[in-house]
Amino acid sequence: MSSDVSNSISNSDSSNSVDYVRIYDTTLRDGEQTPGVTLTPEDKLLIAIQLDKLGVDVIEAGFPIVSQGEKEAVKMIVKQGLNSEISVLARTDKRDIDAAIDCGVRYVHTFIATSDIHLQYKLKISREEAIRKAVDAIEYCKAHGLYVEFSAEDATRSDREYLKQVYKAVVDAGADRIDVPDTVGYATPKYIHSLITELRSTVKVPISIHCHDDFGLAVANSIAAIEAGAECAHVTINGLGERAGNASLEEFVMALHCLYNKRTRINTKLLYETSKLVASLTGIIVQPNKAIVGENAFGHESGIHTHGVLSNPLCYEPISPELVGRKRWLEAGKHAGMHGIAAMLAEYGIRPEQEQLRQIVAKVKELGDKGKQVTDADLIAIASQVMNQQNLVEHVRLMDFVVTTGINVVPTASVRLIIDGKEYIVAETGVGPVDAALKAIQKITDRIASIRLSEFRLEAISGGSDALAEVSVKVEDSNGKISSARATGEDIVVASVQAMINGINKMMMKRTIDRDSNREIQGYTV
Repeated sequence: MSSDVSNSISNSDSSNSVDYVRIYDTTLRDGEQTPGVTLTPEDKLLIAIQLDKLGVDVIEAGFPIVSQGEKEAVKMIVKQGLNSEISVLARTDKRDIDAAIDCGVRYVHTFIATSDIHLQYKLKISREEAIRKAVDAIEYCKAHGLYVEFSAEDATRSDREYLKQVYKAVVDAGADRIDVPDTVGYATPKYIHSLITELRSTVKVPISIHCHDDFGLAVANSIAAIEAGAECAHVTINGLGERAGNASLEEFVMALHCLYNKRTRINTKLLYETSKLVASLTGIIVQPNKAIVGENAFGHESGIHTHGVLSNPLCYEPISPELVGRKRWLEAGKHAGMHGIAAMLAEYGIRPEQEQLRQIVAKVKELGDKGKQVTDADLIAIASQVMNQQNLVEHVRLMDFVVTTGINVVPTASVRLIIDGKEYIVAETGVGPVDAALKAIQKITDRIASIRLSEFRLEAISGGSDALAEVSVKVEDSNGKISSARATGEDIVVASVQAMINGINKMMMKRTIDRDSNREIQGYTV
């Protein structure tokens, strides 16, 4: 490769403005190092395509020397012809760099540790030898026409004067940019700001920051680096990564946009969609209270909060949920107030009188005081009882289902449903009988009504092998609307299926009400 390749990549920094921040996504490399996560080449390609759609500047596609499958994944991603730059990781070892070259990449992220603890106990080499290995690797990369980013692993625990010597040496050798890793999440924002400020006066190439979250400071440290003049941050979707993970892309980007008036190429409306895809393929569930993409990030229960949000969302929401591809939702519970409960019931076309509403709220609080989660289904059942009305219209009716499972048998479920008068029969396999049954239902409802399971919780509410199981679910439609439901029974599979059907019915009832409301509005307008 010629030096023109390096120039074409380095000139793609989108903007020379100090207000622009490059996003280097390492979900497919550092994110996959999350304990318990192993992605197939096909999984990696799917995520890479989504990251490109999201608008990240750089996708770190993997660590080619690790395995043949890793090489295959990188090659597949390179051949996809994405808009994002494709980078790979390599140690300061010619074998690693050759593996990267073999994959067809033009951008290599090479590293060597520089802290005394790593040099003494892991690498067992001197400071001088580490510098020599780093410089040799940079020169080898440049001789092959590669764009090179260099990381001094464990930079924040390295002797600062020595660290500056390392970075100056690799830049003199031709490194296009340097990265400062807070490898064990040990730094503070103040220290990061000081370090980046000093490095900017030492080298004249762009600086990246790579923070881990061992003390919960990864995003704060990354922002501190940007404030000090770093131009790029290494981040992962959902904050995936070794131990406590890396800086979360979604949190970092939204903080930049909304709090620091910085710009990125990220299409924020795709953040939730991307988070869900990565969670699904990695099997790492996003904690409900996680900022931006957690299920509760735009959920409200407290009466004070729901009243404020209904009056003006800015009262309790710093950003609009639609900005990150989300929808606001309210939940009934012991903290709920009359305004919130009334709004939730109105979504189903239920409008109780004032006294009826007071009784409904009282019963909701009574359930909450007993430690029960009050689902949409519970709320509507309470309203039906208080208002002496018939229960909901049943859009989806379960006729029957059969599940087979056992040792050396793939769990399989066959389900027969009636949806708005039409019969559907489908079979599906899963990792267990519950998974197979719910997947079979989803196979029908996702096609017919675009409704999918977004959360599943199981609790035993009595002791013994015949314990009653309580299953709570949340279902979500393609517009991001959420409905919750619950079912209880001695058979976990049956309770799970019933909870799923209840949730789908609630969602379809919401849609019916929305359609009727739109017709009324259109009729009035005409």
